[in-house]
Amino acid sequence: MRDGFIKVAAGTPKIRVADCGYNAGQIIALMKNAAEQGVKVLALPELCVTGYTCGDLFLQDTLLRGAEDALGRILEETSDLEILTAVGLPVWNRWDSKLYNCAAVIQRGKILGLIPKIHIPSYGEFYEGRWFASGRGTEYFLTLCGQRTSLDGHNPVIFDCENVPGLTVGVEICEDLWSAEPPSARLALNGATVILNLSASNELAGKGAYRRSLVAGQSARLVCGYVYADAGEGESTTDLVFTGHNMIAENGTILAEKRFETGLTVSELDLGRLTHERRRMNTFGAAEGSSWSCKFQLELGDTVLTRPIGKNPFVPEDRGDRQERCEEILTIAALGLKKRLEHTRASCAVVGLSGGLDSTLALLITARAFDLLGRPRSDILAVTMPCFGTTGRTKSNAQILAERVGADFRAVDIGEAVRVHFRDIGQSMEDLSVTFENGQARERTQVLMDLANQRGGLVIGTGDLSELALGWATYNGDHMSMYGVNGSIPKTLVRHLVRYASDETLDPELSAVLRDILDTPVSPELLPPKEGEIAQRTEDLVGPYEIHDFFLYYAVRWGFGPRKVFRLALVTLGGDYDRETILKWLNNFYRRFFAQQFKRSCLPDGPKVGTLALSPRGDWRMPSDAVNTLWRKELEEL
Repeated sequence: MRDGFIKVAAGTPKIRVADCGYNAGQIIALMKNAAEQGVKVLALPELCVTGYTCGDLFLQDTLLRGAEDALGRILEETSDLEILTAVGLPVWNRWDSKLYNCAAVIQRGKILGLIPKIHIPSYGEFYEGRWFASGRGTEYFLTLCGQRTSLDGHNPVIFDCENVPGLTVGVEICEDLWSAEPPSARLALNGATVILNLSASNELAGKGAYRRSLVAGQSARLVCGYVYADAGEGESTTDLVFTGHNMIAENGTILAEKRFETGLTVSELDLGRLTHERRRMNTFGAAEGSSWSCKFQLELGDTVLTRPIGKNPFVPEDRGDRQERCEEILTIAALGLKKRLEHTRASCAVVGLSGGLDSTLALLITARAFDLLGRPRSDILAVTMPCFGTTGRTKSNAQILAERVGADFRAVDIGEAVRVHFRDIGQSMEDLSVTFENGQARERTQVLMDLANQRGGLVIGTGDLSELALGWATYNGDHMSMYGVNGSIPKTLVRHLVRYASDETLDPELSAVLRDILDTPVSPELLPPKEGEIAQRTEDLVGPYEIHDFFLYYAVRWGFGPRKVFRLALVTLGGDYDRETILKWLNNFYRRFFAQQFKRSCLPDGPKVGTLALSPRGDWRMPSDAVNTLWRKELEEL
C-alpha cells in the first residue's frame, strides 16, 4: 500500500443455486485465498450467496433466511481478515416490505453497509423486477445477522480508508453500470477512487467486448479504479450461461481480465496516479447534495506489484497499436506544420540534416506536410553542415536521405567559420570545452536561419522531448527554430517512428538509409572523431534515453516523487540495469530537469502529439529558478 498501490481483486466462486451454506463456504475460501495474496479490497458477484438464477425462490422465506445465515457464517469465519469485501445477497426490509438486491460491504466480521441495486432490469432475459425493488431513495437502518446497519440508496455511500490516503470505495451493482445514469458517477464525484461492481451478466456472442468497453470507459470517465466481478460457473444454465468475466480497470486501461473460469482476478490500483489526475483535471468537480461516509482501516505494508508497467511507457507494446500510433503522430505533427506553412506563406522549409534520428524524423514530418499541401518536396531545403565532429557515415546518410525523400540538398561546411569565430573570442582549438561544442551548434543555427531568410522560408526544429527534459540542447543553437515538430516526441518514440517509416516505404534505398540511421549511435558530433568513428555518445554522458523517458513519464506526466519513480524503475528496468545505475541517472535526471527549465521557458512553437509536452504555453509552467531541495532530499533517502 506504500507509494499509493493497493492490491484489489474480483472473485467468482463456483456456487450451487439456492445452496447458501455451500456458497458461503466457497466465498469464505475465496476471501481467505485473496487475503493470502495480499488483496485488500475484494468484489464478489451479484447475489452470489444464493445464486443469481434462483427465480421465484427469491420469494421464499427459507431462501432469505438461508442467505442471512450464510452471511452470518461468512462474517464469523472471516472476522480475523482485514480485507474489505463486497458480497451480493437478497435483503428483505421489514420497514417497507420490499426485497432488495444488495451488496453487503464487510470487514473483520462487521457489516459496514448495505448498498441496494438501483436499476432493476426487466427486459430481454432479465426478470428482476418480478422479485426486487429499486433501491432508489431508500434510507433505512435495519438489523441483519444481529448487526444494526444501514440500507441506503438515497445518499452516495463511500467507504473511506482512514490510514491509506486516496483509498475511498464505492459500490454499484451490474445494471447500474449499463444505465444512462450510473451511481458510480455520483460516488466518484463524492470522492470514491475505487468502484466495485457486483455483477451477474450472462454471456452472449459479442457481449464480452461491449462489457469490456463499458468497464474501461467508466474507469476513464470517472478517473477511478473499477473492479468488476461477474457470476460464473454454478449458476443455472436453464436458459443462460454465465462465464465469470472479471475485470480490473484503471483510468481507461484494463489491468487484469479473466473469462470462462472461476477464482480470483488480481491486480494493483495506483491511487497516487488517480488522485494526481483528478487534481490536474479542473473539470473533475465535487457532486452536489449529501453523501454518507463509512470509515475503515487497513494494516499498512508493501504491495507486491504484478500490474503491467511498460518498459517504454510512451511506446505501445502491441505492434498493431504501435503502427497505428506512429501513423497518427506523423499525421498530427505534419498537420501542425502544414498550418504554419500556410499561415506564413513560407516559400520553403529549411531542415538541418545531421544524419541522426531527430533530424531524420523532422525531415519525414516536413515531407508529409508538403504532401498534404500538395507542394513539391523540392521546396524543402535539407542542409548538412559538417564540422569537427562529423563522420563520413552521418554525412553520407544525410545526403542519401535528402535525395530519396526528394528534398533540395545543400552542404555547408562550417569549419572555417567556426575557426574564425574562435579566433575572434580567443577560444583555443585545443580546448574541447562546452564553448568548443556550443560554438558549432550556434553556427549551424545561424546558417539555417540565414538560408531561411534568403528564401523566405521557415527553419524546422529537430529537438525532441527527451532532450528538452534534460536540457540537452545548445541555448539559442539547436534549441531554437521557427517551428519545432519534434518537441513533444520522446527519444524512444522517435526511434519507433523512424523504424515505422523504414518499414512502410516502398523505396528500398530509403528504407536502407533509415535502418542505418537507426543503427547509428545518438551523438551531437561536436567532438573530433576517433579513428573515423563517433567519439561522443550522448547516452554515455547523460544516461540511456529509455531510462530517462521512463523517469520523464512518471515524474512529470503523473507527478510521482523520486521514491516511487525509483521503485517502478527497479521493477521494470531492473533486469537491464542495476540499482546503482538507475539511482545515478535518476539523480542526474532531477538535477538537469530543474537546472535546465530556462531553456523550456522560451521554446519555439510546435504541436503537442501525445499526453505530455513541456511547452510553457501548454502542459508545463515551471519557474526557471525553482529549486530541487525536496526532490534531492527524497533521493538521498533511497
